[in-house]
Amino acid sequence: MSEHTSPNSRDAVIRCDSVYKIFGDNAKKMLQDSQGAVDAATFEKAGCIVGVNNATFEVYEGELLIVMGLSGSGKSTLLRCISRLTDATAGRIDIEGQDILSMNNRQLINLRRSKMGMVFQSFALLPHKTVLENIAFPLQVKGISTKDSIERAQEMINLVSLSGRENYFPRQLSGGQQQRVGIARSLAIEPDIWFLDEPFSALDPLIRKEMQDEFLRLQGVLGKTILFVTHDFDEALRLADRIAIMKDGIIEQLDTPANIVMNPATEYVRKFTEEVPREKVLTVESIMDPPDTNSLNQDIRIPKNAVLENVAESILSANAAVAVVDENNNIVGSVGAPKIVQVLFGNRASNEGGVST
Repeated sequence: MSEHTSPNSRDAVIRCDSVYKIFGDNAKKMLQDSQGAVDAATFEKAGCIVGVNNATFEVYEGELLIVMGLSGSGKSTLLRCISRLTDATAGRIDIEGQDILSMNNRQLINLRRSKMGMVFQSFALLPHKTVLENIAFPLQVKGISTKDSIERAQEMINLVSLSGRENYFPRQLSGGQQQRVGIARSLAIEPDIWFLDEPFSALDPLIRKEMQDEFLRLQGVLGKTILFVTHDFDEALRLADRIAIMKDGIIEQLDTPANIVMNPATEYVRKFTEEVPREKVLTVESIMDPPDTNSLNQDIRIPKNAVLENVAESILSANAAVAVVDENNNIVGSVGAPKIVQVLFGNRASNEGGVST
């Protein structure tokens, strides 16, 4: 999970306001007649498919927002609307304060070339070009000289750890290496905003884990504003600053991974999260109590952003609640063994106790 300041202290780079995407000949008329109260089943009977249903949210500077849901939930459609690969049926989408739905083709092309990077599940590499040529290609399309584009492409090759494979063709690379080329090509134009649609889903589990590690490393270095689509909840929990969970085109909940696990907003979200190992998701800050200096073990100090999995043993073995500290070693809370037991095992215990025989 990337380390950033809270969203409230940053500027909104992407802003969606009541965005709808409905497929079908009568989509606009039906949406007008419904006055925004869209029922997917009713629209389907009339021959329309609801892709995105009244999406309103913001993505902040440097934030990694993951949009997730099962197949058909609308997550990829939402990303395509925001990048305007698909035109929304209604609503407003602003990129850095510019209304992209009102842009003409030339303005849209300029925005994509200067601001947006895109990576999709399909690597879409040019088979007749080498790694170096594939990465340099979008720069040359922008009119950058061959010399400068090659130099920039080489920098990207080094960044994604493909040095030594500059002159390989795509067919000579593994799936993970091909995906690194796609990522490097996307980054070569130095986008401010990065759209990724299921970029790792076609990879084997081990390669996928390596690519997630690489992605986290790159985000730590580059600090991009990222909209990332996946159907994999483990991947979302590992990478996201915030997660938006979609069902039938509706954003059911948009929140931090910890809040989604601890406080699911709907039954659908609860089912998504019920099997999640909480100790791998929750930070000490998300469960800490106010500091009680009278009974606090100040010899043990736990960073507020520590993941429970890494510090639970220390807390459970302490003879009193331990101090939780911020980055300046100031005490900001406390956490004791009873709280750890409650958070990690409370639900499980109550569920088991509630089963009648």
